Amino acid sequence: MSPVQKTGLYYPNKFGLIIIKSLEEVMGRNGLNAILNLGGLNNYIENYPPDNLDKGFDFAELSAIGVALEEMYGPRGGRGLALRAGRATFSDALKNFGALAGAADLAFVVLPLQSKLRIGLPAFAKIFSQLSDQYSTVEEKDSEFIWTIHKCPVCWGRTNLDKPVCYIATGLLQEALKWVSGGNEFRVNESKCVAVGDAICEFIIQKEPIS
Repeated sequence: MSPVQKTGLYYPNKFGLIIIKSLEEVMGRNGLNAILNLGGLNNYIENYPPDNLDKGFDFAELSAIGVALEEMYGPRGGRGLALRAGRATFSDALKNFGALAGAADLAFVVLPLQSKLRIGLPAFAKIFSQLSDQYSTVEEKDSEFIWTIHKCPVCWGRTNLDKPVCYIATGLLQEALKWVSGGNEFRVNESKCVAVGDAICEFIIQKEPIS
């Protein structure tokens, strides 16, 4: 595939490094290299992004990974791998960023579950908004939280799809919720997606855990 057309919108290099390493963890080195080849990201084969917070991992590159996963493994297989990679990305590294690092502190651990979510979700959104060109917001409703990505790298450039495809983001959110809550699993559904024609990508997070 031809090299990815850059957007000029970026994640920090470290986020790109974490995501690529997480894919390698999930699918092995050969599987990762095949995905990078298919996605037009040959420049990252044996040459991962640097471990720094400079904005250098383009939104189009993350989107290309999602497309390549679906092309190689089919929609269902690609979705499963993207979810696993998203979860691994959070558990391997993002939990140590900023305010989220405090989620293991005793003062946070003893908070009621809903208080943890009210503090933890905006803290997670703030990390992306501060360190990258992804702007995220959180809104609380009676029985759910609404997580909105206003410039979404996961489906960047994709159009005319029949259902949402931001599974890496869904996996990230699932694992972030597990970390913030102290081990609970939550239902996360993408209700709006730019790739199907919506203006934003929106995720509905049920307040009550499923486990």
